[in-house]
Amino acid sequence: MMTAAPIFVCKSSDVLDVGKGVRFPVVAFGGETTGFVVRYRGIVYAYLNRCAHVPIELDWAEGEFFESSGLYLMCSTHGAIYAPESGRCEGGPCRGGKLRPISVSEIDGEIFWLSDTCVTPVNA
Repeated sequence: MMTAAPIFVCKSSDVLDVGKGVRFPVVAFGGETTGFVVRYRGIVYAYLNRCAHVPIELDWAEGEFFESSGLYLMCSTHGAIYAPESGRCEGGPCRGGKLRPISVSEIDGEIFWLSDTCVTPVNA
């Protein structure tokens, strides 16, 4: 089921390049969980907050998704690293796996996401 209207996440200024990400509530795979947005090289990306190796949240503290170099997103539990622009696992136990992308856009200084058949709003 597609949601016609984009769903507000945060102001664009809340997501700095390779800085903290912003989590938002979603329903995926039959349960409530979170998605997240990050900015990498000026572009905003969104993913389901679930490691491709084991279905656990990635961030080691709320919104902390990048590893120390700022080049990769990292799973805090197993150290899997992901390319921010594709979600592809570049190293660790999930090599060849991929984060589940969520459609995201920036409109007039705000960030929005769109639901799809697998990821929907909590109160849909």
